[in-house]
Amino acid sequence: MLSEVLLVSAPGKVILHGEHAVVHGKVALAVALNLRTFLRLQPHSNGKVCLNLPNIGVKRAWDVAELQLQDTSFLEQGDATAPTAEQVEKLKEVAGITQDGAKPDGLAVLAFLYLYLSICRKQRALPSLDITVWSQLPTGASLGSSAAYSACMAAALLTACEEIPNPQKDGVSASRWAVEDLELINKWAFQGERMIHGNPSGVDNAVSTWGGVLRFQQGKISFLERPLVLKILLTNTKVPRSTKTLVASVRSRLLKFPEIVTPLLTSINAISLECERTLGEMAVAPAPEHYLVLEELIDMNQHHLNALGVGHASLDQLCRVTMAHGLHSKLTGAGGGGCGITLLRPDLEQPELEAMKQALNDCGFDCWETSIGAPGISIHSAAFLDPSVRQALDGP
Repeated sequence: MLSEVLLVSAPGKVILHGEHAVVHGKVALAVALNLRTFLRLQPHSNGKVCLNLPNIGVKRAWDVAELQLQDTSFLEQGDATAPTAEQVEKLKEVAGITQDGAKPDGLAVLAFLYLYLSICRKQRALPSLDITVWSQLPTGASLGSSAAYSACMAAALLTACEEIPNPQKDGVSASRWAVEDLELINKWAFQGERMIHGNPSGVDNAVSTWGGVLRFQQGKISFLERPLVLKILLTNTKVPRSTKTLVASVRSRLLKFPEIVTPLLTSINAISLECERTLGEMAVAPAPEHYLVLEELIDMNQHHLNALGVGHASLDQLCRVTMAHGLHSKLTGAGGGGCGITLLRPDLEQPELEAMKQALNDCGFDCWETSIGAPGISIHSAAFLDPSVRQALDGP
C-alpha cells in the first residue's frame, strides 16, 4: 500500500457531432472537455475511510474495522458483470444509506464504496484513507461528471493499492499511466458508472480515461490517432430537460415521417465523418480554412437537430448571440435546453470574447472558456497544481 498523497484528475466530455443519430446506429464524435474533476487521496492510520464531496455537500466516514467485518463476497465477480439489484441493496446496507439511494449524493457514495471494497479487498486489511473529490464540471448537465468521478476514483485506488504503478515523475506537472494500466482504470471506471447509471454506453468513462477524440458507433469505440486541442466556449442554458423524453420524441418523429427523418440522420452521420476527416487533417497541418469547415458543419448539424425537434428557444438564443459576434454554436447532448458549444477561432480577440460572454450571462446562462481534445486521466504533482484547485480540495 502506497503511503504518499495522490492527486489525480479526469476530463468531462461533450458530444461534438452525432447526438440522437447515434441512437439509430450512426457515428457520434465525443471529445474530452478540459473542465476536470480532481481527486486527492491521503493515506491515514486512524482506522477510518472518509469521503468528502464538496460540490454536492457530502461528507461521510466509515470505520474500517466495521467495513472489514461486512460480508463483501458478493463483490467477487464484480469486475466482470453489472452489479445485481440485490448486490446494490446489500451495498446500500453496508453504506448505511437509508434515504433515497437514487439521489446523486447517494449514488456517488455507492460508487465509491463499490470501488473501494472491490479494489482494496485484496489488501491484507482495508486501508484508512481520506478522499476528497472536487469538480469544475456542473452535475446533471450531460458533461460526463459521474464518469470523471469514477475514473478518478478507480485510478487513485488502483495506484494506492499498487495494482498499477504510480507513473508520477519528479519535476513534471502531470503524468499519465501506460496503456495496459489505462485499460484497467477504464474497466473499473465503467463499473463505477454502472453503479450510478445502471446501463451506461461506456463512452463517458472511455473519454475520461483516454482523453482526446472518440468515435462511437453501435457499441464500438475507437480513437482519433492524433487528437488536437480546440478552444471552445461551453454554455449551460440551465434549462432542464429529460434525455429519455427527447430520445423518444425523435424516435416517434422517425416513425411518423420516415422518408424525411431518415435522410436527416444519414446527413448527421456524414457531418460526423467530415468532422473526423477535418480534425485528422488539422492534427497534421492546421490551416485557417479548416475552421471555416468546422463552423459550417456546426451550423448544418444545429439546423438538423432543430428539424429533429430537439432544439429549444434558449439554444436559438445562444446561436443568435454568438453569431452576432461572428461565432458558430450548436447544442451538445440531448438538446431541449441543457448545454451548447461555440467554436473559438485562434484569431478571436479577447475583448470580442468578453463582450460575447457578458451577453450570454445577461441571458441568464453560465459560460466556461475551455478546450476540447484534453488529456485523459492524469496524476499531478502538488507543486504544479493550480492554487484554486488546491484551495477547493483543502475546503473552507
